[in-house]
Amino acid sequence: MNSYSNHSLADILGDRRRRLAEIFAAPVILWSGRRSPRNFAANTFPFRASSHFLYFAGLSLENAAICLEAGQLTLFIDDPSPSYTLWHGETLSKEDIAQNIGADAVFPMAELPAHLAGVATIPVQDAATWTEQTQLLDRWVLPERPLEGIDLELAKAIISLRLVHDASALAELRKAAAVTVAAHKAGMATTMNAKTEADIRAAMESVMIAENMSCAYASIVTTHGEVLHNDRYYNTLKPGDLILADVGAETATGWASDVTRTWAVTGKFSSTQRDIYDIVLAAHDACIAKVYPGVEYRDLHFLAATTIAEGLVNLGILHGNAEDLVEKDVHALFFPHGVGHLLGLDVHDMEDLGDLAGYEPGRTRSDRFGLGYLRLDRPLRPGMLVTIEPGFYQVPAILNNSEVRTAYRDAVNWERLAQFADVRGIRIEDDVLVMDTGSEVLTGDLPTKAEDIEQ
Repeated sequence: MNSYSNHSLADILGDRRRRLAEIFAAPVILWSGRRSPRNFAANTFPFRASSHFLYFAGLSLENAAICLEAGQLTLFIDDPSPSYTLWHGETLSKEDIAQNIGADAVFPMAELPAHLAGVATIPVQDAATWTEQTQLLDRWVLPERPLEGIDLELAKAIISLRLVHDASALAELRKAAAVTVAAHKAGMATTMNAKTEADIRAAMESVMIAENMSCAYASIVTTHGEVLHNDRYYNTLKPGDLILADVGAETATGWASDVTRTWAVTGKFSSTQRDIYDIVLAAHDACIAKVYPGVEYRDLHFLAATTIAEGLVNLGILHGNAEDLVEKDVHALFFPHGVGHLLGLDVHDMEDLGDLAGYEPGRTRSDRFGLGYLRLDRPLRPGMLVTIEPGFYQVPAILNNSEVRTAYRDAVNWERLAQFADVRGIRIEDDVLVMDTGSEVLTGDLPTKAEDIEQ
């Protein structure tokens, strides 16, 4: 039913709701969500419960809700219908589920409306559920609408809990990381005999499936690494190509990993690919070395940007002083995204709340070219799990833009850059846990050095 270890699921969840009660007094209702049909009602997308529901309920229960009040948990869920049992088999009764998660009471969903007075909630992503939330609470509860009032205060309280992972969460995150490492090793090993990107993807995802895990997000396995969220896998592998694989496992209880590696189809980087790879790796290593409590994550982003800019200056691709180039956002021509993000129950943890989770109170997202995609702007705290993922990309939409070329004509040696045409995209990403002193790379068993990747 779950994969938590050391402590019972009920004990873990009881501790979480008690901690919530200490900082938030009002009653809370959290919905799990519903399946969404792909093309007709009986053919649905895979279901996954809302992460906020999962944090306190522990199980991915469909069409359920929980009420949290004064440290107590009330579960609302219906027993499965006979037709459901016919097609999907026997499942636990609502009473058994309630016992497993330590619920103090359990009612059918029809009784939920009688428990909604003065409650706070957070919108669920599927339309059927947030429509129900809006109707039952008689106020707008929409994923794209900024939270207000009691709902906003609830979001802040939950963020304060989920920013720092408890021991049970970390045990799950370590499992996800270990399976993800194994998946990447399988992807590397199969490349020499693979014909398409899909062959490599299949090898990687099969490792996760065999461990009863799923993908934490749509896998990126591509020879076109310049497409940051590439979800196509039909390209034939050719000598000289690089494979960028951004693939992460999710445990049965919803905890995620997020890892990227880049390797050569032939098993050997070209000289130009190796030059750029080593620059990205230098940025990756420099940032991880600086992960300590109290360090500003924004400073890690600028460290990555400056390291990349300096490396490109040394290669003759950029002209000028690295710090000055970063101040002018020249680095963002090749490194347009932020250096990483929070990681937990969501691969971009709590990003359904906009920048509330990622940004320290009082801070707002920049409109700078080189800073606007920074997903995390907080000082690091022990127990936070973040990704470190610098990269280098030659994105045609950026580099072939005439206005960009004019604006940066004195900073970029375009003829020199053309010599690196076989480097479409390189990213190196690890999951890094902030410790009391320093950090631990949960995915550190996966090689990053070029010579080790080639092996």
